[in-house]
Amino acid sequence: MPKSTIKVALIGNPNTGKTSLFNQLTGLNQQVGNYPGITVDRKIGQCNLYQNQKATILDLPGTYSLNANSLDENLVVELLLNKNDKDFPDVIVVVTEVENLKRNLLLFTQIKDLEIPTILAINMVDQMELKGISLDIPKLEEGLKTKIALISSRKSIGIENLKQLILSYEEISTEPCLNASEIDPEYFGNLRRIYPNQQLYKLWLVISQNVNFGDLTKNIIQHQSFAKTDSELKKLQHQETVKRYQFINALLKETKKVDSSKAKDIQSQLDRILTHKIGGYAIFFGVLFLIFQSVFDWSSIPMDFIDESFASLSSWVSENLPAGKLNDLISQGIVPGIGGVVIFIPQIAFLFLFISLLEESGYMSRVVFLMDKSMRRFGLNGKSVVPLISGTACAIPAIMATRNIENWRERLITILVTPFTTCSARIPVYTILIALVIPEKKLFGFLNLQGLTLMLLYLIGFFAAILSAMILNKILKFSTKSYFVIEMPNYKIPFYKNVGLNVIEKTKAFVFGAGKIIISLSIILWFLASYGPNENFDNAEKIISSQPETKTLSEDEMQNKIASFKLENSYIGIIGKSIEPVIRPLGYDWKIGIGIVASFAAREVFVGTLATIYSVGSHQDEEGTIKQRMKDEIHPVTGKPIYTFASGISLLLFYAFAMQCMSTLAIVKKETNSWKWPMIQLFFMSGLAYLLSLTVFQFLK
Repeated sequence: MPKSTIKVALIGNPNTGKTSLFNQLTGLNQQVGNYPGITVDRKIGQCNLYQNQKATILDLPGTYSLNANSLDENLVVELLLNKNDKDFPDVIVVVTEVENLKRNLLLFTQIKDLEIPTILAINMVDQMELKGISLDIPKLEEGLKTKIALISSRKSIGIENLKQLILSYEEISTEPCLNASEIDPEYFGNLRRIYPNQQLYKLWLVISQNVNFGDLTKNIIQHQSFAKTDSELKKLQHQETVKRYQFINALLKETKKVDSSKAKDIQSQLDRILTHKIGGYAIFFGVLFLIFQSVFDWSSIPMDFIDESFASLSSWVSENLPAGKLNDLISQGIVPGIGGVVIFIPQIAFLFLFISLLEESGYMSRVVFLMDKSMRRFGLNGKSVVPLISGTACAIPAIMATRNIENWRERLITILVTPFTTCSARIPVYTILIALVIPEKKLFGFLNLQGLTLMLLYLIGFFAAILSAMILNKILKFSTKSYFVIEMPNYKIPFYKNVGLNVIEKTKAFVFGAGKIIISLSIILWFLASYGPNENFDNAEKIISSQPETKTLSEDEMQNKIASFKLENSYIGIIGKSIEPVIRPLGYDWKIGIGIVASFAAREVFVGTLATIYSVGSHQDEEGTIKQRMKDEIHPVTGKPIYTFASGISLLLFYAFAMQCMSTLAIVKKETNSWKWPMIQLFFMSGLAYLLSLTVFQFLK
C-alpha cells in the first residue's frame, strides 16, 4: 500500500511545461521558498490523489541531463543520489514535451537507471494532431520499462490518469533502460565487482559528478583503478550519451511517427520577425513601452482608492478610539505603515501580469536569444539575461538564478550587476515620487508622461548593469569561454491559471515579505517619533506657546506647530538631524534621510517610513493621503516644497543606483562565499548613487 503521503518529484528540461503541471496538481496549495536554479523558487505543493491519499509535489529546477554543468543541475543530482534527504522522492515524474521527445528522453533514461520508480509524462498532447504526430504508447512503455501519461498541462488533459499512476507507483518497474556496463565494460565491470551491493549507475554519478557521499566517495577515490582525469571522464560521459541516443533513436523510430504534410506551423514565421536583428529590438522595446504605460494608467484608480481609504481609516481610528498611546500607535504607526505597502498592490500585480504573459506565450525566451550577442560584448553570458530580466521581480532569486551560468567569471559579473535592475521593491518609491514631481500629462494625446518616466528608470537600471559589466569585464581577466544554449518553446496562448497563480504568488510574496518588515519598522519608528530624550520634547507645548509669532495662529495651526516641534526633538528627529548635513546637498531634509536609512532593510520601506513620520508630525484631525502629506511638506529654511522637480529626480536616481537591500548583500555573500564582493557592491553602488544625485540636484535646482 502507498504511504499516507507520497513524495513526488517533478523533473524535466526547461520549457517542457513542468511548472504548469505543478500548478495543475497543487493549485493554491503551494509553498514557495528560496531554492536555487532556473525555476528559482523552491516550490512544494500538496495534491489530493484519491480520497484521503495525499501527495507532496516537489518542483525541481529544470535540467537537461544528470551530467551536471551548473549548480542548479548539481542539486538535482545530489537529491536523487541521497536517500536520506528529507525530499527524496518515492516516485519521479519526468515531464517531456511531445515535439522534443528525443532530447527529453536523455534525462528520463538517466533517472530511470537510478532504479527509482519513474513515470514519463508526455506534455502538449493537444498539439499532436496539429503537428501530425502519432505515438505507439504500449510499445513505448515496453521499451522504456515504465508507465506513460499523455497530458496537456494547459488544458487539464490526462491529469487524473497521471494521479492514478502516481497512486500505484509501487507497481512501476525500476529496471534500468540502459546497462551501464555497455559504456565501458572493463571500467564498469570493476565497479560492479568491488561494490556488488551498490547501484552501478549511482556509482558512476558519484564519480563523474564529484558529489560527496562520505565513506563511499572516499573509498572510490582511494581505488587507483577508478582514478580518471577530467578529460577521461568527459570521454566516458560522451560515450554514455551516444549509447543513450542510440537506444532512444531506435525506440522512437518504431513508436513515433510524424506526418509533416498534416502539420501547420507558423512558429518559424513568427521567429523571423520577433528575433530579427533590428526589428526584434524595436518590438521588444515597444512591448516594454506598452507595459509601463498600462501599469500607470490601469492602476491609478485602485491606487487612489486605497490611498484615500487608508487615510480615512487612520482618521476614523484617531477620532473613535479612546485618546492615548494605543490610539496614536494604530492611527499614526500601524495603519499608515500598512497603507504604504497595500497602495502598490495594483501596480505590482499588473507588472507581474505582463511578465507572466510574456513567459507563458514563449516570447521571453526569444528576448533572451535576441539579447545574447549584445550580452557577450560586455563579458556576460546569454544566460545572464535571465537574472537581469527576473531581477525586475527581486534581485535575490535573480542572483540565485546565476547558478545556471557555468563560467565563474561571467557568473560573478552577472551577480555584481544584477542589483542595478529595477526590482519590484523600487516601484513604491518610483511611483510615489513620479506622481509628486512629474505632471500627469499625455504627450501626443496617448503617451503618459509618468509611465514614460517609469520606463526610463527601468532602462537606466538595465544600461547601468550593462555598463558596469563592461567595466568588470576589463578588470576581471579570465580566458575561459562558455557557450549559450537555450530552449525555444513553442508559441502558445497564455494559460490563465498559470498566469493567475503566478500573479497571486508574486504579489503575495511582495506584500507579506515587505509587510512584516514595514509593520515592525512602523512600530519602531512611531516609538522613536513619539518620544524624546530631552526637556524640549516634554515641554513642546509650553515652548511653542511662549513664542510671539504663534499668538496669531489658529488652534489647528498651533497643534501642527507643536507636533512638528516634538518630532524634531524626538529620538528619530535627533537621528535625522545628525545625518542631514550629508544629504542636504542632494536636496533632502532629515525626514527623507530617515527614510533612506530605514530602507536599507528593504527599499519599499521608504514610503511606509515617511507615511509614519508625516502622520506623527501632523495634526490628526485633518485627514490627508500619504501622497498629499508628502506634497504639502515644506522646507523650514527655504519655505519651498521639499519635493521639487530637482529633489524628486535626485531621489529617483539615488534609488535607481544605490544598493539598499540587506537581503541582497546577504545572498551575494552566500553565492560568492566572501564578504569582499558584497562590500564592493555596497560602496560602489552607494557612492555612485550619491555622486549622480548630487550632480543632478545641483544642476536642476
